[in-house]
Amino acid sequence: MENRTSEIALIHKAQAQNLKKEKTRQDFWVAVMWLFGLITVSILVLVVGYILLEGVKAINWEFLTTSPKGGLSGEGGISTTIGTTFYLVSLTLLVATPLGVGAAIFLIEYAGEQSLSSKFLRSLIGVANFAVETLAGIPSIIFGLFGYALFVSTLKLGFSLLSAALAGACLVLPTIIRTTEEALLTVPDDYRRGSLALGATKWQTLYKVVLPASTPGIITGIILSVGRVISETAIFYVTLGGSYRMPTSVLDGGRTLALHLYYLAMDTRAFDKAMGTGAVLVVMIILINLLIDLVSRKLTTGVRKVR
Repeated sequence: MENRTSEIALIHKAQAQNLKKEKTRQDFWVAVMWLFGLITVSILVLVVGYILLEGVKAINWEFLTTSPKGGLSGEGGISTTIGTTFYLVSLTLLVATPLGVGAAIFLIEYAGEQSLSSKFLRSLIGVANFAVETLAGIPSIIFGLFGYALFVSTLKLGFSLLSAALAGACLVLPTIIRTTEEALLTVPDDYRRGSLALGATKWQTLYKVVLPASTPGIITGIILSVGRVISETAIFYVTLGGSYRMPTSVLDGGRTLALHLYYLAMDTRAFDKAMGTGAVLVVMIILINLLIDLVSRKLTTGVRKVR
């Protein structure tokens, strides 16, 4: 009896030691994860804080409401560059959104069914998916050179908003396609089967059931594309031109905030104005991320209420 009791005691002691080791190991890795997280946040705070602290010195009402001056003086403000940025973003999304969302809908909702009946279609769909993955990894300057060769030179559109928007649409198309695909895949198949069982057509199911349920993810992808267009420089350096004037048509050139920042830092050496422009860019990116979070929460809440 005593031997049995001692054996049980030894087992309990070994289990306690194992639990203690596991807890120590878990605490160690939790601490490591916290350390990595704090390092990441510290880098973000350091970069954003430095840009904002240095840039706010150059920001005033005149800086925001006057246009840049010509030449290499770096004088003037950024009003026309803000306007050009919004024009370019709007035109780019006008081109890219229907193409990206439409391609994603076809690949997720229709391609699988159609590929069952044709080996050629299966190969074509495989090539399409591979092309999207490849486009997502191509550097932006390659899209810029492509846009210059095709839109600026071959189609004779010149350095213009239209050339830049078409090249920008090629740049953000993979992002919109992939985020839309992921949003569509999150919709349970039971929704589709239930709608079809009630007599709805494929299109009615897609339009009235699938798309409303996947709207938060689609909107998130579109807003992410906005941030990509705002922050890009290389692709628009060779397609937009760089004029400091406000464009009056889609065939006029211009200068985005990011491109203007490049000119200020590299050509004019007006680093105070460059910091001010950078601060405005950082604030715009922060607002875009907050907008993504707000829209996603509102739409997700709305979808849950409908369900």
